Amino acid sequence: METKPERIIIFDTTLRDGEQCPGATLNIDEKLAIAKQLARLGVDIIEAGFAFASPGDFTAVNRIAQTVGTEDGPVICSLARARYDDIRAAAEAIKPAAKGRIHTFIATSDIHLKYKLRKTRSEVLAIASEMVAYAKNFTDDVEFSPEDAGRSDPEFLYQVLERAIAAGATTVNIPDTVGYTTPSEFGAIIKGIKENVPNIDQAIISVHGHNDLGLAVANFLEAVKNGARQLECTINGIGERAGNAALEELVMGLHVRRQYFNPFLGRPADSELPLTNIDTKQIYKSSRLVSNLTGMLVQPNKAIVGTNAFAHESGIHQDGVLKNKLTYEIMDAQLIGLTDNQIVLGKHSGRNAFRSRLQELGFELTETELNKAFIRFKELGDKKKEITDWDLEAIVNDEIQQAPDLFKLELVQVFCGSSAKATATVSLRTPEGEELTDAAIGTGPVDAVYKAINRVVNVPNELVEFSVQSVTAGIDAIGEVTIRLRHEDRIFSGHSANTDIIAASAQAYVNALNRLYAKLQNKQQEQVTA
Repeated sequence: METKPERIIIFDTTLRDGEQCPGATLNIDEKLAIAKQLARLGVDIIEAGFAFASPGDFTAVNRIAQTVGTEDGPVICSLARARYDDIRAAAEAIKPAAKGRIHTFIATSDIHLKYKLRKTRSEVLAIASEMVAYAKNFTDDVEFSPEDAGRSDPEFLYQVLERAIAAGATTVNIPDTVGYTTPSEFGAIIKGIKENVPNIDQAIISVHGHNDLGLAVANFLEAVKNGARQLECTINGIGERAGNAALEELVMGLHVRRQYFNPFLGRPADSELPLTNIDTKQIYKSSRLVSNLTGMLVQPNKAIVGTNAFAHESGIHQDGVLKNKLTYEIMDAQLIGLTDNQIVLGKHSGRNAFRSRLQELGFELTETELNKAFIRFKELGDKKKEITDWDLEAIVNDEIQQAPDLFKLELVQVFCGSSAKATATVSLRTPEGEELTDAAIGTGPVDAVYKAINRVVNVPNELVEFSVQSVTAGIDAIGEVTIRLRHEDRIFSGHSANTDIIAASAQAYVNALNRLYAKLQNKQQEQVTA
């Protein structure tokens, strides 16, 4: 990592802070799939998790370090509280990476010191210095964060940062932990740090912020103008509460307005050099992957990656765009990886053509995943005359969902109509191999299916979200179903795609129940072991 970068460093925390979003819990294989895509996207640092938090988190960070942390890949980072055990766990987890970072933090605002840490300012100063120095024993790349910096006393903040840098921190991160500041205030905080921390030239200034007031991206761009050179963000802006600053918005904001931002990085205003290392054509694919694996849907009017981001309904707008796209579009949809391709493959296409097209779209599948996806592709070819890139993405994303393979959906059949009570019959194969069938009546076909599945699985749960999206236009479009279940204050998501929306709904529900059932099994095993 450059000590004085002439560009903006992108630090992705989708797998750490993003996963803290309620219901976004990922298993190890899903985290690995996202990490590989983040590497293709070109992020500089992947914060792979909080190694000390759980054995699962440790294993995920370690696997990502082994697989993605190559010499030419991103830096692999683990978060750690300013504690010996946390830092040791982080160091061990990132050890396989060619480039590893430990990110340690302690709160500095008076409200956190009084009510959370119950420590004095002098104690926090000593801890910050001691723990950064300890982390330095394991790696030269140490990042320090004063949690809740946005509400910290500036003079105390300057002291903590000076101590941390003196102890060996190469990056100091300024978090707006509760999304409280406005752009001018956040910019002033960064400017104050630049002017009042004597050794600040020995570290890179980073920023981290939440979107509670909808200002995270604006805050970060103001921070760039005042000297921040690392941005900590997530795909689709997912994260705790209202989420984090969105990677795609920051990257495209800097790209589209680079003539405005160039001078703040010491460049000529008309420089065409990119301000980040991000491959923008991987943005849309990254967004879709994270959305599908976490079950966190992207709102249609979401900037950059929403389904309406490049759509035009107004007649005046349509007329202008047809004459010249620049009239109402400030960026080309192809820049973020959207294509205008319609017919990509047909039902007579072979495996090699299918594999080649997936590689062109940026998908790297194992032989097993490819075989499963190819079977789905052939099935779809019998139902649809035209198969688009979006159809292919839906198939592949559905096949790489890593829900535990416990209950298997064997049959789903519904009877419904305007004058009939919706009735569903389902058959599931249990983890023990037994096939069970049951039926139920519901307010509609999907409700009936879910009730029938619940009768078979018999695991208490509450359906908290059911969402259907059409991948492409037309009566034969693939429908994507995302559902979220609650069990004992935990959220479990399921996802499936099919031209038959009832079948997709049933499979999505089974996927979520399998995640829930696996969690209950692990809990029972832990209790037996204890």
